[in-house]
Amino acid sequence: MAYFLQQLASALPIAALYALLAFGYSIAFSVTRRADLTYGALFGFAGQIFLLFSDFAWNRLWLVLPAALAVGAVSALVYTLGAGLLIGRSIMHRLAATSANTMVVVSLGLALVLMELSRIAAETRSLWLPPFLNTPVTLWSDPRFPVTLTVVQLVNTALMLAIVGAAHLFLTRSAWGRAWRAVSDDAGAAALCGVDGRRVFIAAYGFSALLAAIAGILATAYYGTMDFGAGLVFGVKVLFIAAIGGQTAPVLAALGAAVMGLSETLWSAYGPMLWRDFVIFSFLVLLLVLTRKEQFQP
Repeated sequence: MAYFLQQLASALPIAALYALLAFGYSIAFSVTRRADLTYGALFGFAGQIFLLFSDFAWNRLWLVLPAALAVGAVSALVYTLGAGLLIGRSIMHRLAATSANTMVVVSLGLALVLMELSRIAAETRSLWLPPFLNTPVTLWSDPRFPVTLTVVQLVNTALMLAIVGAAHLFLTRSAWGRAWRAVSDDAGAAALCGVDGRRVFIAAYGFSALLAAIAGILATAYYGTMDFGAGLVFGVKVLFIAAIGGQTAPVLAALGAAVMGLSETLWSAYGPMLWRDFVIFSFLVLLLVLTRKEQFQP
């Protein structure tokens, strides 16, 4: 029983990360209606920039660790948000009316560009953050098998869930959120009502990039590093995990993604690790084929 509870506790940070990623992806997908691998690349890019600038501030500027991490986090937010806005304004808005295959090919190219930029900037070095906030916190006392999580796991989980909740309130209560829903439902009708669809599109893509940047920073702080190929891996994975709950409904997408994170952790604990991704993705493909509701624009 204690082992099962430990696996559930260990699933919390992963489920929260997937929920945040799926929520952010759904915001952009609602206005593009196109599969987009760039979102995962922005996630990986943010983690790499966070590592690069934190390492520079720590080893070159001789800042204390909190200040070095702050420099890395701010730099990652600025670079990733700037890249997201540039991509949304100059590329994705022009391609949203084209075929879905065109968007996939272009997003794959952008993902490779972002991955290579971060790799070249880091000189193909695997950078690691020094351990911090790794003190275990006991959630359930058992002399033989205590259930614990580290402080960084608890902080990351709380921050990610709080961000998802705050973003949901913003989408449902703000005037921009109403404009975003109008453009998502019918951009033509929204334009007739005076809503500037282009501005909403670019803002939605920027908002999505901001959430990807935050997720990348928090994930890198948790794992200590970010692989150069993580952007492409998460780009593909987010396409699937966001579709579980519905790619145009951010909260449902986040809930479905959390279920995905829980499933991955439980399979890793009780099933053969080698078959984890194959089984999970096969189930998702079957689920999407049987229950697909989203219709891409022609």
